[in-house]
Amino acid sequence: MFFHRIVIKLGTSTLTAGTAHLSMPHLVEIARQTAALREGGSEVLLVTSGAMAAGRERLGFPQLPKGLPAKQMLAAIGQPRLMALYEQVFGLYSLTIAQVLLTRADLADRRRYLNSRNTLTALLDQGAIPIINENDTVATEEIRVGDNDNLSALVANLIDADLLLLLTDQVGLYTADPRSDPDAILVNEVAEPEIPKSLWEAAKGTESELGTGGMLTKLQAADLARRSGTAVVIAKGDMPDVLLRAAAGESVGTRFLPVASSVESRKRYILAGGRAADAVRVDPGAAQALARGSSLLPVGVKAVEGAFERGDSIRVLDSGGREIARGISNYGSSELVRIIGRKSDEIEEILGFNFGDEVIHRNDLVII
Repeated sequence: MFFHRIVIKLGTSTLTAGTAHLSMPHLVEIARQTAALREGGSEVLLVTSGAMAAGRERLGFPQLPKGLPAKQMLAAIGQPRLMALYEQVFGLYSLTIAQVLLTRADLADRRRYLNSRNTLTALLDQGAIPIINENDTVATEEIRVGDNDNLSALVANLIDADLLLLLTDQVGLYTADPRSDPDAILVNEVAEPEIPKSLWEAAKGTESELGTGGMLTKLQAADLARRSGTAVVIAKGDMPDVLLRAAAGESVGTRFLPVASSVESRKRYILAGGRAADAVRVDPGAAQALARGSSLLPVGVKAVEGAFERGDSIRVLDSGGREIARGISNYGSSELVRIIGRKSDEIEEILGFNFGDEVIHRNDLVII
């Protein structure tokens, strides 16, 4: 496969095939293609809508007020039913799924961001398919169609995805609403660093799936993800083998080219942090190991300077005080001072927990 780590966003229209009911044939088809992607070596994460639709269906489509509590109630009823269906159809292909509920706060707070990243990475390492949704039953923000579009872009950034595939009931992004404008043209590719203003206007000026909460939020998600180094495709969910074709790099729907590589994006994030007082000093052996591409282990740390939290970007200094690297710390300064100079297999015994064998993993490290 052309893309190794793929985030797939499934809209309600894709899951219901445009009806009021969840479509088992569509769910099975998603599971089949996901299984094929896994066999081809790709890692797959799903960001799913459909919880409220499942709740409405389970209650027999009652007439309800339009306020937030009613929507959260539907999500609470529908979420376990939706996951049960995913468990059933993915089980046909011997795939293990995992439910992950996230809110924007989980991705805004550095500690929770790092915890979420580590959890998703651990699930992928075990061959599981994380199925992610906004935690609608407790979220205090207004629940609106399209929230999961932007959530999927945040998830793509979180786990350094190569591809974000946004499935919808439209073929892709058009220059205008094709249902009302016969001159509307499908946009095959967006390569400019800035998405043209005309496309933003086209997304704003349409209704239904192409309107606010529909194509507009998909355009917002595409803009966010591509700036993190992720390629984005908006495509029709019922297109034959759409997951496999998009993952293979075939031209389907509308493709957005990444503005920067994921490595460059992550380096900018790391280098943007690191206040002057926040640092660790390492011994010569650790400094040489870092230069060779290794992670920073506690045994190589000689001193901790400043006060920082888990998930903060800190500087790495050699024995002479020269900055040689910068990276995201798996441990806060108060925790790190207790394990400096110790072997990794001693961390849990000393702290009572373990966030990893490394103080800074090599994937979260930039050599200066």
